[in-house]
Amino acid sequence: MYINAIGSYVPEGRVGNDYFKDVNGLTSDWIEQRTGIRSRSKAAPDENADSMGLAAVEDALSRLPYPVTDVDLIIAASYSVYDTVATVAHVAQRRYGIKDAKAFYLSAACSSFINGMEVAEAFFDAGKATKALIICSEHNTYYSNESDPKSGHLWGDGAVAYFVSKERVAPSDIKVLDIFSAGLGDVGKGPGGVKLRPKEDGISMPDGRDVFIHACRYMVYALNRSLENAGLKIDDLKHIICHQANKRIVVQVAHQLEQDFSKFLNNIEELGNTGSASAPLVFAQNRDSFKPGEKAALVVFGGGYSCGALLLEA
Repeated sequence: MYINAIGSYVPEGRVGNDYFKDVNGLTSDWIEQRTGIRSRSKAAPDENADSMGLAAVEDALSRLPYPVTDVDLIIAASYSVYDTVATVAHVAQRRYGIKDAKAFYLSAACSSFINGMEVAEAFFDAGKATKALIICSEHNTYYSNESDPKSGHLWGDGAVAYFVSKERVAPSDIKVLDIFSAGLGDVGKGPGGVKLRPKEDGISMPDGRDVFIHACRYMVYALNRSLENAGLKIDDLKHIICHQANKRIVVQVAHQLEQDFSKFLNNIEELGNTGSASAPLVFAQNRDSFKPGEKAALVVFGGGYSCGALLLEA
């Protein structure tokens, strides 16, 4: 399986830490010390998860080595959708005239992108598709409750679009070495750890400590399982990209793996927690820094709970 083109979109708006002093009582220093966040991206009033997802697709098209109409599978993978019926998968299909492609939505919280890639891999293996588009767009600030001192200050917005194929189509393709995922609904607080209930209190994280503990543990677990599957060692990786939930989680993962923190790429300082788009967004932002043959790992943990890893070779 190969990645043929990557697109991304980050809204221009930024919300600094000082904003929250009068909103939920948290100071800028407190937020940065405990999360690593200095600002977070925020979509404009005329933007939504669909528009950001389409902008990411547009960004990828100039690098796509085949007509977009060759796509026969479109997967919307996220949790903060604009519309739960007509998702961005169908909106993209209509926008680009991708006739007869399978199109659907899936969600596993912040693991959604990894699961989307894994589902595409399964469709390829089953002979039901040959080229796929995975769109991951998170409009967290649409749902977040900024007055919530537990998690209202965490969320940012952003989107990615990855075109993938069963076979290599161009020398610049990125090879997928392994995809691993696991549901963890039976672990810790499980389904209650993170919630999104729009008619109640939006995105909430009732027990951040439980999320922190299990995110650290299971991102390490997912990475080790994926490396084992691929017959690789951690020293084979040029960089590791964790889900951008909290910079202290990344520090702890680095400690557990006995890896220097400089090996870990991050954007949480500027963009905040952009949900399931965060790890693939970091990779998109750093794609050009990878030389042919260099390897990277995307490692995620999602509320619910779930975990996953994606190993790539440039």
